[in-house]
Amino acid sequence: MNRAVKIGLAGTCTALLALGGLGTYNIVHGLASGAAGDGTSQDARGFDPSEVSSTPPSGAEATKLARAFLANWSQQHLDGASSDTDTPDTARRALREYADGLRLKKLTFDHILSAGPSSVTPGATKVTFDVTAQVAGGTWSYASAVAVRKSTNGQLAVHWNNSVLHPGLGDGQSLTAGTLPAGSGGAKVVASDGRTDLSTFPSLRDVAATIGKNAKATGGKPGTGVAVVDGGGAGVQTLKVFAKGRPALVRTTIDAGLQGVAERAVKDAHLQQKPAGTVALDWRNGHVLAIAHTGEDGDIALNGIKSPGSTMKIITAAALFDKAGLTPSSPAPCTDSLMANSQLFHNDPGVRADPGSSLAQAFRVSCNTSFIKDGFHHLVHDSDASALNEEAVNVFGMGNWSIGGGVATTDPSIPADAQGGDQAAQFIGQGKVTATPLFMASVAATVRNAGFEQPVILPGQHQETAPRPISARTADYLQSMMRDVATSGTAAPRLGGLAGVGAKTGTAEEGDHTNGWLTAYDSRISVAALVEGGSSGVDSAGYVVRRLLTGG
Repeated sequence: MNRAVKIGLAGTCTALLALGGLGTYNIVHGLASGAAGDGTSQDARGFDPSEVSSTPPSGAEATKLARAFLANWSQQHLDGASSDTDTPDTARRALREYADGLRLKKLTFDHILSAGPSSVTPGATKVTFDVTAQVAGGTWSYASAVAVRKSTNGQLAVHWNNSVLHPGLGDGQSLTAGTLPAGSGGAKVVASDGRTDLSTFPSLRDVAATIGKNAKATGGKPGTGVAVVDGGGAGVQTLKVFAKGRPALVRTTIDAGLQGVAERAVKDAHLQQKPAGTVALDWRNGHVLAIAHTGEDGDIALNGIKSPGSTMKIITAAALFDKAGLTPSSPAPCTDSLMANSQLFHNDPGVRADPGSSLAQAFRVSCNTSFIKDGFHHLVHDSDASALNEEAVNVFGMGNWSIGGGVATTDPSIPADAQGGDQAAQFIGQGKVTATPLFMASVAATVRNAGFEQPVILPGQHQETAPRPISARTADYLQSMMRDVATSGTAAPRLGGLAGVGAKTGTAEEGDHTNGWLTAYDSRISVAALVEGGSSGVDSAGYVVRRLLTGG
């Protein structure tokens, strides 16, 4: 009989060794637990979370309790595992959600080691371990850790929070396995070619991320793996991919080739690293073809709200044609200076006085005094200076429209109630008049298209319309005058010799410096550029616009 007992014990030891590691510990722990009989540990039952010792437990103590907790968890003795924590009810629910969400088949732990005092949980000892989980779709492994605390009565407990389940898992978040949820990988936002990822362009990374979150994606096939989801089941982060899917696509209006040109253009060496922004549109339909910018103050192409300077003379001239019946040959004397509402205005350097100047000639050389004189005389009546605002809103579509996809843009502003010197300054794009490259590209597009098409970045998106279409007469006048600016006027140094181009330069004063503007169109696109600190429109923004028009 004694010999038989010895053989039996030896056989038991061999079985324990065959199980190895945690399996061995589980059986021994079960024998040691004795009275519990339900797989739970008695170590944490007397833990008082309101009386936590400031002295961390020893590494051996912490490791022993962590092993007990992990043994119960691996065997899905969730009551036992949760009782080893300082918040049993919360832990029990979370451990159940872990198993259910992952469709857990098997869970093992390895390399359970003390890592010294916790740097996150005061008075706790950190225990690290490796997790291997067989879940829906495959096997997932990751490194994790728990913090073990001691109460003043000497009892130990695993400090519970969601990061016990997986490092970084936040409150209200859970894990899922199998088909990856929408949002965990995100939609791919592409150019009009259906292939080029917009996030590869530095200027469009934020734009692409915003569109990916807000626009409806099509096609695609979800992959399988493990992901973090929020309380509503939406994907937050993909942690493991078992089988790659095909991302759903959001196709935009961006022209990948032109976007590449725009990215290079705003870094043109002539700009000397000054902040710059540019927007290009298809003037036939309002599609946004390119958006590029530099600088540290955000996207100045869409949100660089600045005084547009003489580019505003496009709208001023349109108002003079529509509301005052003027023509390009109407008199517009160009004087060196002009007093209006007690404010003295000057021309930019190099503009020569010409008492016999016509409106077209004043537009070509960008004479400020001509436009202030005509604008103030013909468009301000009994202190009502709202005519320029009305023209901008009703003909050029100025308003609070959105290009789509949740992309933020800043609205231009031409106050309808301009007072004092601003009544004159507005006609040359100064005072309280502000605009963005996006809006000024749209102004040029309206001229070339002979009608407003609201800029959009998503094809098929609803487009706001202007209350009143630009008249064929006014569009023809403006096209003729803008061609003269490009061929023999202020834009000629950059754009002269380019076929079918119309343009308008602008230099706007801002504090102790000037900003350079230029807006133009050709047979394909309209474009506007702003260079902060540019000495003049042609010698700063002109370089950006030329590259977009030539594809260089």
